[in-house]
Amino acid sequence: MISFVTAILVLILGYFTYGKVMERIFGVEKDRPTPAESLRDDIDYMPLPTWRIFLIQFLNIAGLGPIFGAIAGAMFGPAAFLWIVLGSIFAGAVHDYFSGMLSVRHNGLSISEVVGIYLGPQMKHFMRFFTIILLLFVGTVFLMGPAKIIDGMTGNMWNLWVWVGIILVYYILSTLLPIDKMIGKLYPVFGLAMLLMAVGLLAALFLGDYHIPEIVPGNLHNMTNNPEETPLFPILFVTIACGAISGFHATQSPLMARCMKNESQGRRIFYGTMITEGIVALIWAAAAMTFFGNVESLNEAMFANGNNAAWAANEISLNMLGRIGGILAILGIVAAPITSGDTAFRSARLILADILKTDQKKIKNRLYLSLPLFIVAFALTQIDFGIIWRYFAWSNQTLATVVLWTITAYLLHANKFFWITFLPAIFMTMVCSTYILIAPEGFNLAIDISYMGGALITLGITIIFWIAISKSSRNVKVLQEG
Repeated sequence: MISFVTAILVLILGYFTYGKVMERIFGVEKDRPTPAESLRDDIDYMPLPTWRIFLIQFLNIAGLGPIFGAIAGAMFGPAAFLWIVLGSIFAGAVHDYFSGMLSVRHNGLSISEVVGIYLGPQMKHFMRFFTIILLLFVGTVFLMGPAKIIDGMTGNMWNLWVWVGIILVYYILSTLLPIDKMIGKLYPVFGLAMLLMAVGLLAALFLGDYHIPEIVPGNLHNMTNNPEETPLFPILFVTIACGAISGFHATQSPLMARCMKNESQGRRIFYGTMITEGIVALIWAAAAMTFFGNVESLNEAMFANGNNAAWAANEISLNMLGRIGGILAILGIVAAPITSGDTAFRSARLILADILKTDQKKIKNRLYLSLPLFIVAFALTQIDFGIIWRYFAWSNQTLATVVLWTITAYLLHANKFFWITFLPAIFMTMVCSTYILIAPEGFNLAIDISYMGGALITLGITIIFWIAISKSSRNVKVLQEG
């Protein structure tokens, strides 16, 4: 319990200390007009209150990540706590803050366009394709996932595809309507519910007879049933994504970058929501490690139930929060993915609009861009859910890695302290390259070969990046400064 409480306090301290360092390095300009003011269209660009933006951003980036990912990560043991804390403070929150603030400084541009400014047109074209595919994966995963949960909760009262259709209709409306209509009104309620659910679990952990394992050297080894098949590095660092660092967040930040009234809101909205998500992930990881007795029992229970994190979340909620609290928690577990799925489609629409430079004031223009996205997403629902989820996990962390390299390029061009993202970028490059070499959905190579290959790929990418930045002769317009 001491390590768990310390971990939460360190996350909070990180917001007030390292978060302020990020603010100073970026150079917030309180008097600078934001896109919400200069480009206001009352569709995507419009000023919203800080508290509302915070809750919307929190739900946008959270989804089921800090719940399902944390439960799966808890199977590795207390090492998961370390990754959540260190990853959130030094990688995830930095990634979210700079990707959000760069969007603010560049008229609310989507992340693919921001990447193009600092890494060149070839990378921009690649990222346009990559981010849209990722968002379609997210939308599909968060279309089928909640539909299956609701179908199970209602005792298969209706056909699964009825629920898929209902959720799809909601996604269409939330993608097309102005952001202050459905998203602006529903998200704060759902966001507050998700936070209250986490607070309820935290209280249950403190008040109940639960023993959270400590972060001590003897516990920092791979506690999964088959450590040879699921090596702690890199599997843990891909399993826990949204609770530590996630590229999906960079696709969501421009939505709120278009609604901020002042640049000074950035630390609360971008850095703060990532720290909040880290705390939620810590709580769920601790609950998973203790509810079943210990980490070994958690692994046994998960294995017996097909490693189904949704089943574990259901058991934890109903038993630790009581029946009423458990039902509310399950409803929150349903709402969480839905409120990430709809903004995934909205983000994809905005990326297409940026690419095609299509005005979004007219609803017919929004419909033309959105309809193909929903058709493709529905087609993807016919593919095995597990396959889509595995590729989403890797592509999500790969996107985060590209964004970290982008921020590093910006910092170098602006003559700012670039090590804050350079080191995380190298680490995440090693994670992603090793994962795709070792994973069954990748090349399925032996662990030693994968580590060696990952190291060589990381070294190669680092050298190429450094040479490209050093020899760059193009005129990068850095934040319109000077």
